[in-house]
Amino acid sequence: MKTSTTDIAIIGAGPAGAAAAAWLASRGHRVRIVERARFPRFSIGESLLPQCMAYLAECGLLETVEAGGYQRKNGAAFCWSGSYRAIDFRDKFSPGPSTTFQVPRADFDQRLIEGARALGAEVDFATEVIDFQADAARPRLEVRDEHGVERSIEARFVLDASGYGRVLARLAKLDRPSRLDERCALFTHVEDRIDSESGFDREKILIGIHPKRSGVWFWLIPFSDGRASLGVVGSAAEIDALPGDDAERLFALIEEEPRLAELLARAAPVREIQRLRGYSADVSRLHGPGYALLGNAGEFLDPVFSSGVTVALHSAVLAAPLVERQLQGEEIDWQRQFELPLRRGVATFREFVEAWYDGRLPRIIFSEGQPARIRTMISAVLAGYAWDQANPLVSASRRRLDSLAASCTHHR
Repeated sequence: MKTSTTDIAIIGAGPAGAAAAAWLASRGHRVRIVERARFPRFSIGESLLPQCMAYLAECGLLETVEAGGYQRKNGAAFCWSGSYRAIDFRDKFSPGPSTTFQVPRADFDQRLIEGARALGAEVDFATEVIDFQADAARPRLEVRDEHGVERSIEARFVLDASGYGRVLARLAKLDRPSRLDERCALFTHVEDRIDSESGFDREKILIGIHPKRSGVWFWLIPFSDGRASLGVVGSAAEIDALPGDDAERLFALIEEEPRLAELLARAAPVREIQRLRGYSADVSRLHGPGYALLGNAGEFLDPVFSSGVTVALHSAVLAAPLVERQLQGEEIDWQRQFELPLRRGVATFREFVEAWYDGRLPRIIFSEGQPARIRTMISAVLAGYAWDQANPLVSASRRRLDSLAASCTHHR
């Protein structure tokens, strides 16, 4: 079997892989990315958080994103049985960028990986990782291309950025059950045809809560070209109990939410309705001899607060400098310097996800007379600043959310 060598092998060319590759390649390291798909390719996770902008700048990829002509995003809006609340990221507790973009991921991911290639990274598309041998000094990947040709890549370090493919979680037997309940998402893209007189704010993602079905919620993510990403999330049992196929189920549920039904009265799908089930995932550890896991390849929570790309980019900018230092001969404590810091922010997002589904967070968001300081703390977390320990809703998420929810007497 033919063997090639590189400094860093990266599995996956999505945001985490592209960001890590760009950072490392720009500093002169040999980087080879192995990607199973051919780009551009469709993906969900289309509403970025402002914290992403700092990470993209750190990796040298911000300019290529800003040139994409994407829909500007400055916050998140929530609707529930006739009530409406908007959270403006420009009014947030934590320092840092306050606006970001809503992006068709096929184009966004293509821009990121081309940016990484321009900085010197090499990419093998349509190539699948079929085996992995961990080693502190020379980890090895066995790969197979679209023609069935197999070869070996020997690296000095491997980063797994395979996202939902979760390559090393499978090959290194790292999978463990997620602490979140299993849920199902139905989604598509539509020509939204939203009336300009409707009052719809295209600079915010709209999250709708079903008026009667507990745990069912919707996303509407407008793009700059008049299209939008549209989806619904709920338990698979509840969604499957609805009559018809998945397209009929999705639009029947939308008809039951007044604001979305009004906005999307003339909408037309431009993609087949897709289904994703059991997406929440976790691993027993995020690193091992000669490797580390980035983004969704490690732990993925839930789409409700669009945290996926933020976690992916954060993990990339956290891991890449550690890889460089290790290759330079420094002893790296991957548990203390990578896994624990990364998981702290993920834990904050997880507390918000759990509070969303058990009703505490909607009660807080829709409460009346909320102090301005509390609004800025919530805004900061929803803007992606889940690692800012100065924010009480980060440093003591569960206790603070419990206290806030208990103090809310009116939520709709």
